Amino acid sequence: MDTFEGYRSPFSWRYGTEAMRTLWSEAHKRRLWRRVWVALAKAQSSFGLVTQEQVKELEAHADDIDMEQAMKLEEELRHDLMAELKTYAAQCPSAGGVLHLGATSMDIEDNADALRIKESLLLIRESLARLLAALASTIERYAELPAMAFTHLQPAEPTTLGYRYANYAQDLCDTFEQLDAMIPSIKGKGFKGAVGTSASYGELIGVAELERFESLLATSLGLEFFEAATQTYPRIQDYRCLSLLAELGAILHKMALDFRVLQIPLIGEVSEPFGKRQVGSSAMPFKRNPIESEKIDSLARLLASYPQVAWSDAALSGLERTLDDSANRRVILPESFLACDELLRAMIRIVEDQRIDEEAVTRTAARFAPFSATERILMAMGKRGADRQAGHERLRDLAMVAWDAVRRGEENPLLELVLQDAYIASWLTAEEIRQLFDVGSYTGAATQRARRIAARARSLAERHAPHLK
Repeated sequence: MDTFEGYRSPFSWRYGTEAMRTLWSEAHKRRLWRRVWVALAKAQSSFGLVTQEQVKELEAHADDIDMEQAMKLEEELRHDLMAELKTYAAQCPSAGGVLHLGATSMDIEDNADALRIKESLLLIRESLARLLAALASTIERYAELPAMAFTHLQPAEPTTLGYRYANYAQDLCDTFEQLDAMIPSIKGKGFKGAVGTSASYGELIGVAELERFESLLATSLGLEFFEAATQTYPRIQDYRCLSLLAELGAILHKMALDFRVLQIPLIGEVSEPFGKRQVGSSAMPFKRNPIESEKIDSLARLLASYPQVAWSDAALSGLERTLDDSANRRVILPESFLACDELLRAMIRIVEDQRIDEEAVTRTAARFAPFSATERILMAMGKRGADRQAGHERLRDLAMVAWDAVRRGEENPLLELVLQDAYIASWLTAEEIRQLFDVGSYTGAATQRARRIAARARSLAERHAPHLK
């Protein structure tokens, strides 16, 4: 049992799901290595290099991971794959001698990494589908609810609450489609030997048979291979993959930051879930801190840094391969997926259980939305021939008086000020002015667009996760 006496990465227990941690566990990696070795032996059996009995023996022991023995051997060999190879070979007395025939380490490791990346992307896609479904429900519910929009973190014009969430969903839908396209595009190195020429396999089965050989292996592993490789698969694939995860992180960071702003008690329109026994502060018992949103923003910043490392791995590997990508890939690959996994888990919880205070939303709109009526009034007077500059100056003066009243905590008096203004009254009737101050009628196409985006989000979610219907 882990006593927590030594360092443990927070990703090993605090962040991420058990499913994602399992995929990036040392044991699962070695099971994938063995899966690749078994596939290699099966393909070689088609060329008379391995017997069916040997293949069956390898299959029988493919899940017999012995970490204690492998780690003991690694202390001496200082090569994790060779240590696992020797451990596996010792478990298979008749077949151990044919393991890894013609292969180099990266024939095994890179194909296993590609398999693990695909598995991880599938988990990310499932979580993202759930988030899209949750967002679709929120958008549909609040598609018509007028809410104050903010630019420069200052009140601007009305929008609808559903439309605000639709903007998040639109970005996530776009990223979802990219993610969905990326999953089948992930490729393994294939079986190309020490420098990518497949020379060693050509010696075993003949160069003319290499295409059929790799085709058998691709089918067996359910994995496409790069046409050309060096000792490794092109590391630009890691960069593209991590960049997409970072893109997803950027969208979730934006969402979480917005929720943190809207949770400020002075606005108070939304609040993330807060347990009955949850503690907000050790010093201030009244605090309800948005810790889930803050965690999302914190981890998203970390996630954003990983593509830069992957870029360097792709750009700085000399000629057919240098080993200076190996150590950091042990970190950036699992931690990128685990960070993204945790971001999605946290955001799903927020969106599904978020408390939206409709009264606060309406109160904020009632306080600030009247200012946006000045634009409508200016346009209405302009259509009737009023001097645009004169109208702007008059409305500005009235708006500044109203702002002072709002700052003092009074109700917004702008409507009454405009109704009492003789210049404006010479162009518009009182009833026309009141109609122009109607917040709900000044949200443009927000409601219709929000509903279309909600339908798109729900369609993507249900298509790839039918259980969400």
